[in-house]
Amino acid sequence: MMLILTAVLAYLLGSIPFGIVMARAFGLGDLRNIGSGNIGATNVLRTGNKLAAFLTLLGDSGKGAAAVLIARVLVGEDGAGVAALCAMLGHLYPVFLKFKGGKGVATFLGTLLALSFPVGLAACATWLLVAVVTRYSSLSALVAALLAPIYTIVFYHLHGAILVAVLSALIFYKHRENITRLRAGEETKIGKK
Repeated sequence: MMLILTAVLAYLLGSIPFGIVMARAFGLGDLRNIGSGNIGATNVLRTGNKLAAFLTLLGDSGKGAAAVLIARVLVGEDGAGVAALCAMLGHLYPVFLKFKGGKGVATFLGTLLALSFPVGLAACATWLLVAVVTRYSSLSALVAALLAPIYTIVFYHLHGAILVAVLSALIFYKHRENITRLRAGEETKIGKK
């Protein structure tokens, strides 16, 4: 029963669309009608408002981390894993936006940092390195997601790697269109409005 309650609450926490909230708070309009239409920090950055993008990044990653940390304290390690998955699903398919959410990168990184700080740090460093070299947010996310299960085996444990592999698969699934654009050389680079 506690795991079910954890799943529901983590999903609801993950469903909070910080990109939409920040876009409205900063008078940027409806984020779903701007740039890629995505509700994440990268699309908020396309508006030119770096503070709003940073706050979106903090909110989206923070909700994933908070779900995991709270569940770990109240329910234990199994609860932390359930919370990670459900917070991620909440961001990807939020009840508040008719199940049309973001791509989950910040929430993914936040959950990793809370599940195992070394794993999260390695994934964040991977994202940052690829972003600096290529300036493609989507490619950075894909490489970090691809390597995250390996980092989990090295720094955390095999059981956790299975969960992280599921989360990584969700990242790849939500980036299907980005993968197509990357292959065609048509993907938008970071900072381009």
